[in-house]
Amino acid sequence: MPIINPSVTPELLNQMPKNTMASHLGIEYTDIGPDFISAKMPVDERTKQPFGLLHGGASAALIETLGSVASSLCIDLSEQSPVGIEINANHLRSVREGYVFGTARAIHLGRRTHVWDVTITDEHGKRVCVGRLTVMIVDKS
Repeated sequence: MPIINPSVTPELLNQMPKNTMASHLGIEYTDIGPDFISAKMPVDERTKQPFGLLHGGASAALIETLGSVASSLCIDLSEQSPVGIEINANHLRSVREGYVFGTARAIHLGRRTHVWDVTITDEHGKRVCVGRLTVMIVDKS
């Protein structure tokens, strides 16, 4: 059974409002399936730390972005909002240039919490970072 709204496309997500963390970092949605969402992020002056490597905070921002957007595609946004409440990231390999690619998959989709497993790879498919995001689903009042 699909968990992600099948009417949403990467093109639609890429039209989301500008001047957000995701747009500043150059995050671009690339694929959406019934149980995953994927995006790419450039490794450039926006996402590198002073020593020329992908910044761990940029990887964490990609994890948070993917998990939060994925949760938003699993709920009724007219009644609820997804809010990240905990993030964990293990940085495994450095990247100096090109793109990294993240994919979020649900571990748990409850009424009030969602937990997402996110893997970030480099252009050669090698794991760069693995993370987990917990999202609270809050009612709009």
